[in-house]
Amino acid sequence: MIPLRDFSDQLATVVDRVSPALLHVRALLDGRHGVATGSGVVVAPDGYALTNSHVVHGATAVEATLADGRTLLADIAGDDPATDLAVLRLAGSGLAHAELGDSNALRVGHLVLALGSPLGLDRTVTCGIVSALGRTLPGGRTGRVIEGVIQTDAPINPGNSGGPLADADARVVGINSAVVFPAQGLGFAVPSNTASFVLSEILAHGRVRRAWLGVSAQEVLLPARIARAAGSNATRAVALREIAPRSPAAAAGLHPGDLVVAIAGKPVQSVPDLHRALGRDAIDAEIVMDVIRGERKLSLAVRPREIGAAA
Repeated sequence: MIPLRDFSDQLATVVDRVSPALLHVRALLDGRHGVATGSGVVVAPDGYALTNSHVVHGATAVEATLADGRTLLADIAGDDPATDLAVLRLAGSGLAHAELGDSNALRVGHLVLALGSPLGLDRTVTCGIVSALGRTLPGGRTGRVIEGVIQTDAPINPGNSGGPLADADARVVGINSAVVFPAQGLGFAVPSNTASFVLSEILAHGRVRRAWLGVSAQEVLLPARIARAAGSNATRAVALREIAPRSPAAAAGLHPGDLVVAIAGKPVQSVPDLHRALGRDAIDAEIVMDVIRGERKLSLAVRPREIGAAA
């Protein structure tokens, strides 16, 4: 057993390591909507930070207050409503920053801390556990759903949006995104692996260009019996729930219920893994998807299209 004092000190150490990278974000919108406020986290020493798209979308100006009290102007380097993420570039360098962790390593029951500015109360910290993985949330303006979302009972309130969800090793494993009213103990965060993908795409190309399969998906645990029968050593997979008619997935022969375990030879254990595999390089390219159907492992060739491209 860990003595309570030691456990308390460990939590405080996580806060000490992450909170210097915390931001209180204010976005000036058009005259009809006034000012939006939220949170953010610096993830690179050259001033790049993550927040929620719904905090800064359509803003004419953005400023961010650092943990040390300084307020800096910020440019919106990129905005991705499909994942409710946005990348800010702060007018500063050598800034304290937090490390993005591997959200695939999360397990239900893991301890997490939510940091941010709920209801305008700067540098607030709440504690809870990972309640569930692989949730889906409505995507707001896009009409799409955000898949692979982390559910936590760490209290999240208006103003926490865009702030970090940190694990026990002081790594950012999610970006806090939503709370369900009037429920209690239901908070949601976009996984850090999704955030890492969005960040890299925006830094490289100014936007997130995606390939489209035409599926809805949910990550699942892969029963050992089925994995063995299919000759796979995977423990998690992505289950295809729906296949859009006349989509690349339909043309490739994918079926609802198929369990995706690899794309182009790379393991797929979560929805963020699926998103990364469907980046710009996959557009109009033939890629091989390894799926388990029943107790058989199949390799199917699929040619994704760019999102928004005509059929």
